[in-house]
Amino acid sequence: MSVEAWLRERGTETVQHPGGTLYTHLCRVRDRLAALGHDADVQAAGLTHAAYGTDGFDLALLFWRERDTLRELIGPNAEELVYLYAACDRSLSWPDLAATRRITDRFTGAAVRIADWQLTPFVDLSIVNELDVLEHDPALLAARRDYVTDLFAAWSPITSPAVATEVRRLLTP
Repeated sequence: MSVEAWLRERGTETVQHPGGTLYTHLCRVRDRLAALGHDADVQAAGLTHAAYGTDGFDLALLFWRERDTLRELIGPNAEELVYLYAACDRSLSWPDLAATRRITDRFTGAAVRIADWQLTPFVDLSIVNELDVLEHDPALLAARRDYVTDLFAAWSPITSPAVATEVRRLLTP
């Protein structure tokens, strides 16, 4: 089964999301990560980043303890990024991420150090997801522009150059 078919089977085409449906959002995130030069694993993580729900989007397509299901579908590296993204307690993790390289796992409460090979893909996925939501919800962009601008600036040492350029393009007035 393709990843796209799996997502549709889970009802993502019926879930409303800024800019259309959850399915279209997931596809846009994958496509933007591809356009910004990320490999197939990061693109697969982008396409399935909401599988376990997130700190900002509570709907889960799969219980987080059923990780083998997603791992078999997208591979272990992509699934690990999806888990980190889903598990990240944003309020506890995002402000100091560039310095600590740790997230607090909202499922287990544990502090988890992100592996070096995962750090930039994790940050880029987080940024690309937020940019997609903000682009499709002007009111949310107006309300959160200062916060995300400051946050993404703090993350600039661990952000890929292509995503940093995208941030400047979209958030600089």
